[in-house]
Amino acid sequence: MARRNRELSSEFPLHVYARSNNRDRFPIPLEEVWSILEDYLFLLKVGFSIEIISFVLMPNHFHLIVRDPKMNLPAAMKFFMRETSKEINRRSGRINHMWGGPFESSVIKSLDYYYTCYRYVYRNPVAAGLTDSVLNYHFSSLAILLGQRSSMISLAEDLTLFSSLESTIAWLEDESADKHRDQIKKSLKYAVMEFVAERKSRKPFRLPPHHFH
Repeated sequence: MARRNRELSSEFPLHVYARSNNRDRFPIPLEEVWSILEDYLFLLKVGFSIEIISFVLMPNHFHLIVRDPKMNLPAAMKFFMRETSKEINRRSGRINHMWGGPFESSVIKSLDYYYTCYRYVYRNPVAAGLTDSVLNYHFSSLAILLGQRSSMISLAEDLTLFSSLESTIAWLEDESADKHRDQIKKSLKYAVMEFVAERKSRKPFRLPPHHFH
């Protein structure tokens, strides 16, 4: 599916994604990859004012949800991809490209889509069979938010969902929305997140509502 020209936004959050070259697993342990990426995510905040909402590292890719108030995302991610590639290659003794291409990003202009993307990102390790619970996956900003690990990553204050922690965790653990993963994955290939069914029919596609108490 061809990507449209990249769209930026200082108002709305964005989903950001990148995969390793040839979809290979990272050539060093995931704990080391996390350590490298968290250092440079810290620098994205300090040097480019990128506000990190959520981050999940997988064995050959990562997902970010960010805000970009100064419209610095292209420069920020160019720096991030270049420097993390250098460091991972240095530690692994490789000289090949680390990342499989430029990062992908999608603006999230709907609150429904934001909720959908948020849960998609945090449930990614569960859907991939890496863990049986979002709470048990170590390479996730959720572990930072819950105080399960310390990190240099400066996360934006999560008021949207964590106003009720218990109901948020129950919602994240609910696997009922996983049947929509293919639809969500396709929607994130557009410059602005939009479900394919909605693009074709212009009728809203909605996941079942969730409630927080």
